[in-house]
Amino acid sequence: KKRGRDLNEPRPDILHQELITLLDSPLNKAGLLQVYVHTERNVLIELNPKVRIPRTFKRFAGLMVQLLHKLKVRAADGRETLLKVVKNPIARHLPAGCVMYGFSVKGDRYTPQAFAAQMPDKPVCFVIGAMAAGHVDRDDFEAMVDYVSLSEYPLSGATAINRLLGAIEAHRGIS
Repeated sequence: KKRGRDLNEPRPDILHQELITLLDSPLNKAGLLQVYVHTERNVLIELNPKVRIPRTFKRFAGLMVQLLHKLKVRAADGRETLLKVVKNPIARHLPAGCVMYGFSVKGDRYTPQAFAAQMPDKPVCFVIGAMAAGHVDRDDFEAMVDYVSLSEYPLSGATAINRLLGAIEAHRGIS
């Protein structure tokens, strides 16, 4: 608000919900998920799969402010880095041959189970927006092969993540 920006554009509350959903998932706990956050101002943040996102938004906001000032956040014992700012582009941090999908209500529609079943047998990257409206811009992610939709209705990011991860976990037998 201080910088004169539209209050509907930056939505860290949506990001907070999405990160809790991702990092609490059985897929993450099985070690099969790596999470990155790409901000509107082109900052790329890598999250350690072991990080526990604060449950209250106020504490989450404080953590993000600390991260953006110090460029990394360590565990209380100081041994592990839980969050860190890394160099762009995102492609330098993804495995070779990674297939990237963006999620949008305007994408090709699949049921979550059908999408999980047709995923390629190689690393996959999902680009999910943390915004109130619209979809992720393909120009920011040049390697994106296609947009995918998991419902005929617009879904919140956390709901889309739940549906997607639940289907992948069921397909791979992770519970």
